[in-house]
Amino acid sequence: MLSVILPAYNEESMIPLAAETIIGILEQAGIAHELLFVDDGSRDHTWPAIQAAAQAHRQVRGLHFSRNFGKEAAMFAGLEQARGDCVAILDCDLQHPPEKLVDMYRLWEQGYEVVEGIKEDRGQESAMHRFAANSFYRLISRATKMDMASSSDFKLLDRKVVDTLNQMPERNVFFRALSFWVGFRRAEVSYRVQDRVAGESKWSTRSLVKYAINNIGSFSSAPLHIITILGVVMLGISLVFGVMSLAQKLMGNALGGFTTVILLLLIASSLIMISLGIIGFYVARIYEELKGRPRYIVSQVCGEEASL
Repeated sequence: MLSVILPAYNEESMIPLAAETIIGILEQAGIAHELLFVDDGSRDHTWPAIQAAAQAHRQVRGLHFSRNFGKEAAMFAGLEQARGDCVAILDCDLQHPPEKLVDMYRLWEQGYEVVEGIKEDRGQESAMHRFAANSFYRLISRATKMDMASSSDFKLLDRKVVDTLNQMPERNVFFRALSFWVGFRRAEVSYRVQDRVAGESKWSTRSLVKYAINNIGSFSSAPLHIITILGVVMLGISLVFGVMSLAQKLMGNALGGFTTVILLLLIASSLIMISLGIIGFYVARIYEELKGRPRYIVSQVCGEEASL
């Protein structure tokens, strides 16, 4: 059986359409399936829409968070509750084309354990949003040493991969990077990002920047190494000015450049504060992990034989 996880946040208008579309495609292909909607603490009528879909379709189940915990938490909640032999993750807005689920499932039947959805293009986006997204993927690819330029959350995982991800204890998780990191036999399916049928995107450039910072910090220690690089750069600058000062002193010339000294102090102070900020960010991450709080809290469930 194929489990399809659909994280949802303020997607009341998309729930009925997503359920009917995906069920129709998978039934036509003869694939046994279940749909697991995860309501990430929506503020609209997303949860009533999921409950209605569960009543209308026996394949639909739903989880409702007590508040908004974020998409990563919603995806991992789905992974933990999925019952299928393989599990696919699909955006509730259907910008990930659901017909590609059939291609992914056929590759899984051939023995592939991770089937990755690869974007051919990003669809209609503003120039600023596209630039921010491309910058993020370049940064995360360099930080993780994995090419994630065209990756997405749209993928199908074998049960053994799902079980491996569920065993990972960390609280701050980055699903895309972890699904790369675990390895296993992989295949790719290319797709074009579809236009939204209803509703509005929940991703702004600001939220994408926040998403990038959080996920780079949760999966990579690369920002900490930047501090060392900055220290080496400042050491080189200090050595240059030190040699110049000593040479002018030995030649009996007074060292001028009060403005230069001020600028050096400002640069050094700024680098120190940035370094402390990066260290503080990682200390906060450690603190969050040590508290051991759950990734999410489920307040309600619905669907056939629903259980936590």
